[in-house]
Amino acid sequence: MSATDPHCPFPETADIHTSSDEYATRFSGAAGGWMLEVQEKITRRMMRGFEGAGVLDVGGGHGQLALPLCRDGWRVTVIGSDESCRHRIQSAVDSGACAFVTGNVIELPFPDKSFDLVLCFRLLTHCERWPELVRELCRVARRGVIVDYPTGQSLNAIAPALFGAKKKFEKNTRTWALFRHRQVIGEFAKNGFVPAAVQKQFFLPMVLHRMLKSRALSAALESACRALGLTRLWGSPVIVRMSPKG
Repeated sequence: MSATDPHCPFPETADIHTSSDEYATRFSGAAGGWMLEVQEKITRRMMRGFEGAGVLDVGGGHGQLALPLCRDGWRVTVIGSDESCRHRIQSAVDSGACAFVTGNVIELPFPDKSFDLVLCFRLLTHCERWPELVRELCRVARRGVIVDYPTGQSLNAIAPALFGAKKKFEKNTRTWALFRHRQVIGEFAKNGFVPAAVQKQFFLPMVLHRMLKSRALSAALESACRALGLTRLWGSPVIVRMSPKG
């Protein structure tokens, strides 16, 4: 199912793929699990001070954050573009630990400021109408929005040239958008939000870590890059927490 399919319920449906078992294979194995741990650790750090908050995870059917947060007692609602997006979080939904809503991610079916904190991971880069997505994330958030995005101001700058090789290795690689930091920050600024915390995840391309298939080696390489200041300067993807101005 895609945004051009006449049977799609909504105009933006990139999260249908990112919520699938096929997409989850990109984070399988020791290296994949390690990458998700890095993402989760940074996100949890940015969520400090929001304990007890109501959380909306937009396009979060992949369960990368919703599942661990629910296990820790966070009140999480996941919205997906299709009923199929609940598949990977079904156990949490069935137990009542997580709520799931089907709806339009660029026209969220919630009143203004419905949630203390809004998360959106693995979606901005695949969403053709991403400025509308940003607008909606800000509209329903009371206290903050946390998103991730890949930036071309990193080794990802050579990604277009390597796309063929990347697709051959990963099998399920899709096209994605690389952002400049000012693009993302500027779009949030239009909606009254400014950066409160920023952290870059990796210096080396994620596909390299998938190819290495070694948690220990990947962790050691990234630790060295972080110590040298390379990750701070040219890391990607970026995780940023945006807060309302003032």
